[in-house]
Amino acid sequence: MLPNLTFTTAAADLPPRLADVLGILDGRAGTGGAQRRQASTAERSGRVFPGPAPNGIDGTEPLVWLRRGEGFIGLGEAARLEATGPRRFQVAEDWWRAVVSRGRIVGPAEQPGMGPLAFGAFAFSSTSSAPSVLVIPRLVVARYRGRQWITTASNADEPPAPLPTWVADAVPPRPPPLAQLPALHEQPGPVAAAEWPAVVRRAIALIEAGNLEKVVLARSVLGVSGNGPIDPRPVLRFLADRYRDTWTFSVDGLIGATPELLVRSSRGLVTSRVLAGTIQRSGSDEANLARAAALARSSKDLEEHEFAVASVVAALEPFVEELSVPEVPSVLHLPNVMHLATEVVGELKRAGSGRLPGALSLAGALHPSAAVCGTPVGAAADVIGQLEGHDRGRYSGPVGWIDANGAGEWGIALRCAQLS
Repeated sequence: MLPNLTFTTAAADLPPRLADVLGILDGRAGTGGAQRRQASTAERSGRVFPGPAPNGIDGTEPLVWLRRGEGFIGLGEAARLEATGPRRFQVAEDWWRAVVSRGRIVGPAEQPGMGPLAFGAFAFSSTSSAPSVLVIPRLVVARYRGRQWITTASNADEPPAPLPTWVADAVPPRPPPLAQLPALHEQPGPVAAAEWPAVVRRAIALIEAGNLEKVVLARSVLGVSGNGPIDPRPVLRFLADRYRDTWTFSVDGLIGATPELLVRSSRGLVTSRVLAGTIQRSGSDEANLARAAALARSSKDLEEHEFAVASVVAALEPFVEELSVPEVPSVLHLPNVMHLATEVVGELKRAGSGRLPGALSLAGALHPSAAVCGTPVGAAADVIGQLEGHDRGRYSGPVGWIDANGAGEWGIALRCAQLS
């Protein structure tokens, strides 16, 4: 059954860094999970709202998409869709379009991300048992492209959700140092570390036999907290502060910071940032410059990167009038590693209906790219299913947001964890 929602947007006064909202929202965002959602209201401290919060906000994990101090933080849940199987992207986009067409929009919605907004996280494999999800929050706090606002979502049979006014004197502490983040104890995953080299050798043998050209394997690691449930907010604030050039995300317990933008769609333009080829940072700036130069000359890494770029170009070509693809990659410098990077940009082509393709359709067409799967994609996906020994779930699947006009940003869920 489709929800009937009213989306109300108004300008807001926000702190200089949007990630600091996670610190101020301590009284409104719980720490997730059934046990965490049962925490008593009296145990929470801090307030954002001068009056009652919109229904459905108390005790929920934040929904997050942040980069360089901008993005979106969502609280509560007005509606959600879960989908599985090969049509999960199309099912989600059809549902979202129906929700928007049925809903009522109050206030400005002319800028990408303004007005109705849904956060999403999608399973890597079409055969995964993990559901792909779209979540419409009750409240969105946003700073994006130089503007800042708050959007609420209310059911038609409810009174409109009150637009909160920001608590100007709430000064959040700085993000916690790494030593104050949750201490985790590693437990064996489906494939133990000692057994992993044998898995890699099997993959190499398949490549040498000509079964495929490239495969990207991932080993699952289980981390267990010895201090009770994990609060994602300090982790997210740390990631947003430490890795500003990545996209920090949180959707339905999937949290992380990815450097790889699968697709951005906005005002008729589409962008995909391809990362493939990696080297670790080490030592002084001079040493890192030398390592970056070695990465840029590495025939192995350049070939790997070329596979990834080619897969993105092939996936985007049916949707665009033209594509701009740099001839050589640049080197992206992050605090811990460096990547070969290519930014592919295109002008979207309108369908016969005159409508531009939505960001979810584009994400579905691009996923999985050679950067996280392999080449050819179908053969590599089969090998991943055979060798990894586990269901990836949402790891390396698309994660991001979509707005009422189909604009959005979808990253690849890397450097992440699924909280349970």
